[in-house]
Amino acid sequence: MNELDQLVAEARAEFGQADAPADLENAKARYLGKAGRLTELLKGLAQLPPDEKKARGAAINVAKQQVEAALTERRQALADAELEQQLKAEALDVSLPGRKRGNAGLHPVTRTMERIEAIFASMGFDVADGPEIEADWFNFTALNTPADHPARSMHDTFYVEGGHLLRTHTSPMQIRHAVQHVKKHRALLDAGQPMPDIRVIAPGRTYRVDSDATHSPMFHQVEGLWVGENVSFKDLKSVYVSFLRAFFETDDMQIRFRPSYFPFTEPSAEIDMMFNSGPLKGRWLEVSGSGQVHPQVIRNMGLDPERYIGFAFGSGIDRLTMLRYGVNDLRLFFDGDLRFLSQFK
Repeated sequence: MNELDQLVAEARAEFGQADAPADLENAKARYLGKAGRLTELLKGLAQLPPDEKKARGAAINVAKQQVEAALTERRQALADAELEQQLKAEALDVSLPGRKRGNAGLHPVTRTMERIEAIFASMGFDVADGPEIEADWFNFTALNTPADHPARSMHDTFYVEGGHLLRTHTSPMQIRHAVQHVKKHRALLDAGQPMPDIRVIAPGRTYRVDSDATHSPMFHQVEGLWVGENVSFKDLKSVYVSFLRAFFETDDMQIRFRPSYFPFTEPSAEIDMMFNSGPLKGRWLEVSGSGQVHPQVIRNMGLDPERYIGFAFGSGIDRLTMLRYGVNDLRLFFDGDLRFLSQFK
């Protein structure tokens, strides 16, 4: 084996012993660097006679190519080894079951809203929907609460541009529904014929400037309305008592109607309930406002208050949810904590 073959063999051996890219680059410098062995041999060609320089230079170049090929081969081997190690570290065991997404569930307030709608639907009530950004007329004036009415101070209201506001209750939906109902049956009214009763509930989001453990700036209400020729306070009591017993699935409760004031009903009453057993036993709990629809509100619907009469009520859906599930802080419903919400799946 001549000198150049020995040098190539030594380079291959040294490259093969390099276990890291840095070690390989150090070995490369000893052969191909500025002061490397092959570089020194090439520099020495200047000292040879012309007839030997050509043959010697060709042999050195062949050796250099062999060393560079060995270097490239070792670089690739180290890169492959590093990639294999990385793939092993990041490997996925495809035999394991995949990570499943948790089962979704309805929000407890949504569950309550659907339950309310189902109960009232069984009693013949329609469900109305309407805008959450409401006109002042529908939210206040049509409900016998004009601009100078002192009852407006009871509503801490979010106003927006253009004379509109975020509705403070869902009663505007009752007015909208009633107005459309009257328009639909105007021919009957003009002919002196009886109009089908207006029987509707209006569930949805409402907004007021209020926030604590039992109040939220955004909350949910369900308003109910029944207007006809022979609808009385007795019907209000019958309907709402039946609703509470169906909603809580028990007759073991007491219900009272306590005199109160609302500008859109006259007479008006707060509705309270008390369980005869369970953790809330013996506590009177306010669950709704109610009353006979004020004659002016009947007029604003386009009806004659001497002929048509009715009742209305308004209940907090969030409060009913709290009572049904035993939750004592309203804010828990809207914090987005899945640990809390997952209980209601």
